[in-house]
Amino acid sequence: MSLREVDIKQDPSCTSNSLSNYLWSDKPDENKWADCVHCGMCLESCPTYELTGQEQHSPRGRVHLIKSVAEGKLEVNEQFMDPVFACLDCRACTTACPANVDVGGLIEEARGQIRQAIPLTGVKGKVSRLVLEGMFPHQNRLNTVGSLLKFYQKSGLQKVVRKIGLMNIMPQHLIEMEAIMPEIKEPVRKKYKNEKVIKALGKTKAEVAFMTGCVMDVMFSDINQSTINVLTRNGNDVTIPQNQTCCGALHVHAGDRETGRKLAKQNIEAFKDADKVIVNAAGCGCMLQEYAELFREEPEWHDKAEKFSAKVEDISKYIHETGYEIPKAELNTRITYHDACHLAHGQGIRQEPRDLLVSIPGVEMVHMPNADRCCGSAGIYNITNPEMAGAVLESKMQNVPGDVEMISMGNPGCMLQMAMGVQKYGRNQKVVHTIQLLDWAYQKEDDLKGGQ
Repeated sequence: MSLREVDIKQDPSCTSNSLSNYLWSDKPDENKWADCVHCGMCLESCPTYELTGQEQHSPRGRVHLIKSVAEGKLEVNEQFMDPVFACLDCRACTTACPANVDVGGLIEEARGQIRQAIPLTGVKGKVSRLVLEGMFPHQNRLNTVGSLLKFYQKSGLQKVVRKIGLMNIMPQHLIEMEAIMPEIKEPVRKKYKNEKVIKALGKTKAEVAFMTGCVMDVMFSDINQSTINVLTRNGNDVTIPQNQTCCGALHVHAGDRETGRKLAKQNIEAFKDADKVIVNAAGCGCMLQEYAELFREEPEWHDKAEKFSAKVEDISKYIHETGYEIPKAELNTRITYHDACHLAHGQGIRQEPRDLLVSIPGVEMVHMPNADRCCGSAGIYNITNPEMAGAVLESKMQNVPGDVEMISMGNPGCMLQMAMGVQKYGRNQKVVHTIQLLDWAYQKEDDLKGGQ
């Protein structure tokens, strides 16, 4: 029996006269490429095309490749896989496209086909399964990793490792990531495990559910705490469903759409009683708002996903639209703002974070040229494609103003990547999350009142 015959049995939608070389269900949606006329308006927006100058590494080139496989002109092979997985999935091309072609959606669907046709094997396959299946969906395991990292930082072991040069045996990009690893603190899901509701300060305006994230709650629990502080400060009761899980963005980006669907189902059920789901990580928020894409062939879950996604909102947009207390204390700092791709291009949120920042007394905003240009983080792209990610980061850092003290943004992956850029290029800026600035201003105001 041939491979094509085996695959046709796997996907009943395939027929003997089908030309498509996508042999599994959940194929790239032809409606997504139908409006692409290869005009080239997307070219200047694409970081990989800018760096390589190669058509196959441009948005229209990738769309053409994906369409060609559907028409039976190309096979799903290594030559097809490279440009598809080299994409940052930053969505800048869709913003630039006059027809609003969803290149990111096509890329993710194509990756799903590639990973079924060419599964990862050997060490890469084992590491991928360990991380994506063995860790991210299991918060207890991530918390254990967080505890080990906290011990590594607090015990003095980190200083010893750095002093004797033990990190030098690691790849350079991992050395750089270890150097900027944030201080590990207690996850908020663990901290508030026994609290059904975290009550608003003063009169309650609304009740919201908070998506704490997986790695976010381990590596950036201080940002999660700032999010809770800002929400409660502004009249919101906050609930943290304990049965929530990883959003699945990293899995979908890696081509593991089946695990993405499992995680999506768990989150949809976990937040089914919530009226509003608040997120502070751009990548997670974008994934949560696109859950319906994963269930195109499952009508029941597609409807549930659409209802769930309609409730998801980034913290900056939610606070901006529902009203918030303007801090009275001055922070007195010069900052610039980086647009996380999945916040600006994925969710269309650009002005709200800037408005929040400039409303804080003493904050001076300095414009960053090409602020919505990708930093190279792109989920785990800086691990899987370190050379390209490094080149994209270098280009990004050239646009960061040198006369600022802080670089603000709304995504943890960007924060790590930009922190590496600050260190690598000898800068001294502090990389912060937008909501942290607002929380710090409130804290300073309270401290000043307490000292009177």
